[in-house]
Parts: sequence; structure tokens; C-alpha cells
Amino acid sequence: MRNNPNGYYTRALSKFKNDTQVEELVNRRMIFLAGTLVLAGILTTRGAFSRPTPQATRQVFNSPNKAIQAPYSEAILAGNTLYLAGRIGLDPKTGKPPAAVEDEVKLMLDSFKTSLAQAGMTMDDLVYVQISCTDLSLYDKFNAIYTSYFTTKDYPTREFVGAATLLRGGHFEMQAIAVKR
Repeated sequence: MRNNPNGYYTRALSKFKNDTQVEELVNRRMIFLAGTLVLAGILTTRGAFSRPTPQATRQVFNSPNKAIQAPYSEAILAGNTLYLAGRIGLDPKTGKPPAAVEDEVKLMLDSFKTSLAQAGMTMDDLVYVQISCTDLSLYDKFNAIYTSYFTTKDYPTREFVGAATLLRGGHFEMQAIAVKR
């Protein structure tokens, strides 16, 4: 290498006294490079073959005074996401909606608030809400009460749709998804 006609290797390696020193330097660099590649391979495959930690077992939340005794859960917490079943604002004593629409909305929203609290959440943790309504002219009445249940103006995404009829004669049915902050 020292007698290269270009003179490059001669100048670059002129500080070494003999070829043995050059070989030692090359060997050290190769060992360092091989070690680095092995370490990188271990770290890469460790991440590739590791499994994500499984989510905690899902938890079911039901109110002890569930208005309708039917085969469903009021809320299921899977990981940090709470899925809330559709609910109607029914009077727990009669099993029917109250005469005043405003009272029906409050009963329904209170039911959601209770389920959220059981899971350690608030109404502000809602990320998606779907409301079915039998009379779309009640939209403004619903919104006036609905907004009072939030402490933030960052409301969840929402769908407000018309429905011909709802169970038990309710005017509103709401279902939602919440994510723990």
C-alpha cells in the first residue's frame, strides 16, 4: 500500500512505521464496526419481536338502578377508552320518560355523567357523541342543557340524527365514546 503510484495511501499511512501497525489499526476498526453492527442488530430485533403490553382486562360499569333491565352493559372500559351504550332519559321510578323534555335530557345526561365518574372520567373526556331524536325541533332545547354539562368549550364530535321512534317513548337516545386524558 505504501508504494501506491497515486501517493494517497503513502501520505495517509506515512505516520505508521510498518505494515503491522496498519493491520492492527484496520483490525481494531473492523472489530469496532462489527460490535456496533451486532449491538444495533440486537436492539432492532429486540423491538421487532417484542409484543406490545396487553391492555388491561376490560371493565364493565352498570348502574345499580339501571332503568332498563336488558342484556347489555351501560359502559365498557377497554384500555383508556370508555364505550357508553345508548341511553334514554327515563325516570328510574316509572321506567318512562318524564313529561318535561328538559327533565328527560337531564336524566339521560346524568346517567352518562354517573357512568363516566365510575370509570374515573368526566363529561369533558367524551370524544364522540351520537344523539337520536324523535323531534328535530327539540335541537335547541337539547343543546341548552347539553352544553351546561361541560366545563370546557372543546366539545366532543357529535352526530344529531332524527329517528321515527325510540324505546319506551323517549325523545332522545344518546351513545358516546370517552378517552381518559
